[in-house]
Amino acid sequence: MKALERWFAVMASGQPEGLYELLHPDCVFWSPVVHTPQRGRDITFAYLSAAQRVFHDEFTYVRQVVDAPHAVLEFQCRMGDIWVNGVDMLTEEDGQIVDFKVMVRPLKAVHTVHEKMGEMLLAMREAHA
Repeated sequence: MKALERWFAVMASGQPEGLYELLHPDCVFWSPVVHTPQRGRDITFAYLSAAQRVFHDEFTYVRQVVDAPHAVLEFQCRMGDIWVNGVDMLTEEDGQIVDFKVMVRPLKAVHTVHEKMGEMLLAMREAHA
């Protein structure tokens, strides 16, 4: 999967360069803490680039299940004293990500992710205002 290879390169870089182009204009993002799907490249980019900053500490993918055009990527990382375990589920179309769903566990991690992502998204919004 071409998009998956590009996704790993973006994540390894720690920078959002290349992420926007990787996302299909009609991409749908499913957040573990927002109850409605987030539709469109701009909002998906905002969430994923914020997550890239929030989840940076000891972030690693520990398992991959790929059945093109779909991939399920299990990850783990640390947020302060909380270990987060999660899954990224993505669907590719013509080399771009068209659907991206994130699931996180345990409950304490979900609360921490919600708090930290909210702070990061607010800071990014204020920086661009």
